[in-house]
Amino acid sequence: MKKTIIIGVVVLLFAAIVVSIFLKKDRGEVKVEVGTVLTKDLTAQVNCSGTIQPKRKVDVSANAMGTIIKLAVVEGQSVQQGDLLMAIDPSAFTAAVQALEATINASKADLKLAEASLDKAIADRDRAEELHANGISSEEELTSARINARIEEARVQAARYRILQYEANLTKAHHDLTKVTITARRWGAIRSLTVEEGENAIRGTLINPGTVLLVIADLGTMEAWVEVDETEVVKLSLGQKATVKIDAFPNQKFSGVVTEIGNSPVRVRTGSSREAVDFEVKITLDGTLPNIRPGLSTKAEIIVAQRENVLAVPLGAVTVRKYPLGSEDVRQYSGKRARKQGAALADYGFTTRRASDDSLGIDPVETEGVFIVNNNFVKFVPVTLGIVGEDDFEILSGLEAGQKVVTGPFRILRELKDGAQVDERDNSKRSRNADNAGD
Repeated sequence: MKKTIIIGVVVLLFAAIVVSIFLKKDRGEVKVEVGTVLTKDLTAQVNCSGTIQPKRKVDVSANAMGTIIKLAVVEGQSVQQGDLLMAIDPSAFTAAVQALEATINASKADLKLAEASLDKAIADRDRAEELHANGISSEEELTSARINARIEEARVQAARYRILQYEANLTKAHHDLTKVTITARRWGAIRSLTVEEGENAIRGTLINPGTVLLVIADLGTMEAWVEVDETEVVKLSLGQKATVKIDAFPNQKFSGVVTEIGNSPVRVRTGSSREAVDFEVKITLDGTLPNIRPGLSTKAEIIVAQRENVLAVPLGAVTVRKYPLGSEDVRQYSGKRARKQGAALADYGFTTRRASDDSLGIDPVETEGVFIVNNNFVKFVPVTLGIVGEDDFEILSGLEAGQKVVTGPFRILRELKDGAQVDERDNSKRSRNADNAGD
């Protein structure tokens, strides 16, 4: 009895092994995720980040050097054009004005003396000419009187020019005196107030800019200043729409348009001698943003292309193979599997080739494509790609709606061979997308 039981168990195990071998023989070589070629709307966008800045702002610097004796504003305060911002000690400038006024008065007195001397010289010349005409004075005395008159006339002219020069200097001194009172050139909000009463304001030169005392920003129109990688900036153009998210307002989205694209790169060192090359792009935001502050961190999505009702496949479905496929990429089977493979591929107009088949006569090149699935067999199909959406590629040619394609896993898709048998596993994310597209 015991021996019979043992024999029965051995027979059952043997049968189980045989059955598993046959089942395994008919199963696919690898398990893959599959999706469906869908018709949907796609949007291609460029993602970037940066900060919020006012579209218009004025840097206020000192045009006069001196001590700040009055600071009339605080950071965040709103000002109107002409409002007092600060005052610099005017003592030195007032003294310069008074000194020039005194110099001008002295020069005017010198002019009067010169004019009196000129009158005397003219009278002496006229008398010498009269005496010379009557034969009383000599030719030498007449010449001397004439020269003396011309000298005094030149002295008068020089005195008048000196007065004009001093008056011009006085005008400049008055202008310099006005610079000690700094007023707002436009309306806006005070930002970056960097000085206090009692500090010195330094005037800039052609070589060294002066100290920026404060910034007046127009917060009515704001911009997102973002940096875009060199590989993507070529996709941008003025007027493209954008969606902006500000970190300080996580539940809000703001719309805008691209209004400026930088021509000069912004280089960022990334280590050793390598540099990342970005370009500054400005996006003008629509409307007025409440409680906005310059310098807030932001992320932007710039729409560069939109397509409606186009064929699309998941990003993970697209791979690269050398095409036309070489004989080493085509797997050959015998018996039932060969017939099943041939039937599956024939549905798409493809046939299996023998290793010795070189009838194509075309050198293979790396080609983008996808693996379509039919009856658990795959076939590599070259495709022409359009725009890149958030999760999908646009397919311009090579596929039809409803076809199944391999979408992953990546490690399997990377080594997948043309004509291989697979076990299909629905991509749950893709299936949900398909359901949503149907809705």
